[in-house]
Amino acid sequence: MNHTKKLTLTAVLTAVAVVGSLLSFPILGSRCAPVQHMVNVFCAVLLGWRYGLGAAFTASLLRNLFGLGSLLAFPGSMCGAFLSGVVYARTKNIWLTVLAEALGTGIIGGLAAYPIAILFMGKVAGDVAFYVYVVPFLISTTCGAFLAGLVVKRFKKFLGE
Repeated sequence: MNHTKKLTLTAVLTAVAVVGSLLSFPILGSRCAPVQHMVNVFCAVLLGWRYGLGAAFTASLLRNLFGLGSLLAFPGSMCGAFLSGVVYARTKNIWLTVLAEALGTGIIGGLAAYPIAILFMGKVAGDVAFYVYVVPFLISTTCGAFLAGLVVKRFKKFLGE
C-alpha cells in the first residue's frame, strides 16, 4: 500500500475514532470510548505503528477540540496504538496485538494518565491511580480491542489468509 493510500485510510480511521467517541460511557474518573481501541488494532494490522500513533494523536486532539474527550485520551490511545503496532509488526499475531492494545492503553496509558490528570486537569486522586485510571481504561480497551480482534480474524478468514 503506498503512502497516499495509507494516509487516506489513517484519516478515515481517525474519523471513525472521533465519531465513535459519541459511543462512550463514564467509568470512575475517565470517559471510556471503546471505538478508539478498535481503531488502534485496525491501524496496527493495516497500517503499522507510525500511522496508528498518528491516528491516535489526531483523534485525541479532535475529540478534545470538539469537547468529546479529555486530556486523558492522549496517553491511553497513543500508548495502546504504539504497543499494538509494534507487537503486530513483530509477531503478525492478532490476539497478541489485542493484548498489547489492552496493556498499552489499560496499564501504561492508565498510569501515564495519573500525572496528566494532576498536572493539567487539577485532579487529585491520592495514591489510587490504579483504580481511578487503570481499571476504567482496561474495561474500555478490552471491549474495543477484543471486538477489533474478532473483526480482523473474520476478515482474514474471509480473504483466505
